[in-house]
Amino acid sequence: MLADDPKLNALTGAILGAAIEVHRVLGPGLLESIYLACFRIELGLRRLRFIEQTSVPVVYKDIRLNAAYRIDLTVEDQVIVEVKAVDTLLPVHQSQVVTYLKVTGYRAGLLINFNSVRLKDGVRRVLAPKP
Repeated sequence: MLADDPKLNALTGAILGAAIEVHRVLGPGLLESIYLACFRIELGLRRLRFIEQTSVPVVYKDIRLNAAYRIDLTVEDQVIVEVKAVDTLLPVHQSQVVTYLKVTGYRAGLLINFNSVRLKDGVRRVLAPKP
């Protein structure tokens, strides 16, 4: 999916490795906030630089609103990570990541649902839409 950029592909792979470790240790069924806290620890252990709760302003027709999007994590200033702990990922969850990619200019995002029995079934790689 990201084969045209080996560095970005390696980065998303490293992020997913951290998520797999968290899921391996904790399993499904916990709150999103617990997974997010442990995921941050695992990213740090892997020396991946991240910012949590990145605030992105909302602009409507060139008017900046007194509101903002809150992105769960941005990793290495390249990848948006949205963490969920829901029964099923819905199309709106993927749309959320696409919107974040549009407003930030990032090229890749990961949607990770820790409430999946097998984590690989709860992961979606999302690419920014082409202009």
